[in-house]
Amino acid sequence: MLSIVNPEQQEVQDLSSNLDEIARQGAKRMLIEALQQEVAEYVGNTSEERDESGKALVVRNGKARPRKVTLGAGVVEVEAPRINDRRAEHRFSSKILPPYLRKSPNIEALLPILYLKGLSTGDFTTALTSILGEGVKGLSPASIVNLKRSWEGEFTEWKKRLITNRYVYVWADGVNVKIRLGEDKKLCLLVIIGVTLEGKKELIAVEPGYRESEESWSILLRDLKSRGLEAPLLAVGDGALGFWNAVRNVFPSTKEQRCWVHKIANVLDKLPKRLQPKAKELLHEMMYSDAIADCVDTRKTFELAFGEKHEGSTKCLLKDWDELVTYFKFPATHWVHLRTTNPIESTFATVKLRTKVTKGAGSAKAACSMAFKLMQEAEKRWNRIKGSSEIKNVISGVEYRDGIVVTEHSHREAVNG
Repeated sequence: MLSIVNPEQQEVQDLSSNLDEIARQGAKRMLIEALQQEVAEYVGNTSEERDESGKALVVRNGKARPRKVTLGAGVVEVEAPRINDRRAEHRFSSKILPPYLRKSPNIEALLPILYLKGLSTGDFTTALTSILGEGVKGLSPASIVNLKRSWEGEFTEWKKRLITNRYVYVWADGVNVKIRLGEDKKLCLLVIIGVTLEGKKELIAVEPGYRESEESWSILLRDLKSRGLEAPLLAVGDGALGFWNAVRNVFPSTKEQRCWVHKIANVLDKLPKRLQPKAKELLHEMMYSDAIADCVDTRKTFELAFGEKHEGSTKCLLKDWDELVTYFKFPATHWVHLRTTNPIESTFATVKLRTKVTKGAGSAKAACSMAFKLMQEAEKRWNRIKGSSEIKNVISGVEYRDGIVVTEHSHREAVNG
């Protein structure tokens, strides 16, 4: 069967191939030149050092065996220049191309990122060969297996670290992930993210728990406290009683804020679909109110509209109402961060992608270490919270009402009104 090749398409493919080869050859020449300069500088700095017969102690010594190195531009083969250093306790080691290096640090970093983003271990060589060219080494499934073992070790050490940062806010949530081995095919990961005094978001804990039980949360919180965690001013979470009972026992001074996204979903679930759009509109109006009085007024409208025929929805809304509007006592610039557990939910979308590709982590230990590495990668891209300069007011006990600092004048107006 004959096939017709579009000349323009063939030309584009040839050009792309040529450009890749030019980049590889350019990278190779630059690497060789850098190695030559490094060796010349090393020899030049020791040119005056001689032995008893006047011969130089440090001289060039030919080239090493050809070595294939994987770079961002592809795989190149180089012969690193060698040096014979006869001085006692001295040995030349290239900083540019250390012994046994086969992959650049950027390529090393690429492996865990691609794996964590969903590429299966068996597809690495095929996928990266198309990008980096033929001759790619050290990208086998065994490399990923070794990486995963190292992640488990990192995770074990991380869980023992001392906690020296102070956290003003924390988000807490239990996230279910699938696992393939063992009797229970689901694992509940207890996750806590905190906000430092500088406004930075940091991962505090990732720990397997039993269905978000109070006991599981208590064990985790007590462990964090023993390692230095101070009571945060505010904790944000959904309505799971296990976490809140544990917080009240371990950190009784911490204020509570319920997640509006979880609350809205629970309220809507108790209404027929035909009524959900109107109810959702009112719930969002409450959530984004500028003042607590406006929020309460909208809640009353909701009660009038749905309370008589759909009492379950209003009961769900009123449950923990005071904890649902705690954020009004904090800076308005922080509200966008305090109303929901979104920092955890959005980050764990990546975890769920990875477990979907692999049909679940192999074990609970693997699931924990994988989630830990994914969240560490995500942490590098987390932004400071808005209005981080106001954290110093919150820590020092400055009073806020409806997101605004309460001055002496406004306090008298509130008392008189």
